[in-house]
Amino acid sequence: MKELIIAFGLFLFIEGILYAIFPAKMKNMLKKLEMIKDSQLRTGGLIFALIGFIIIWYIKN
Repeated sequence: MKELIIAFGLFLFIEGILYAIFPAKMKNMLKKLEMIKDSQLRTGGLIFALIGFIIIWYIKN
């Protein structure tokens, strides 16, 4: 459970630092996100989730 909290904190840190350093670029990226189809976002999300799961599984074993 401790690792999950650390991972969530790291996620928030990275996300926050990107918005702090590049606010205009992040706003532009979010506007472009609306043009992407839901199916493409879902597929990309599943791929990244799978890659993340594999990395975690590999490190834990």
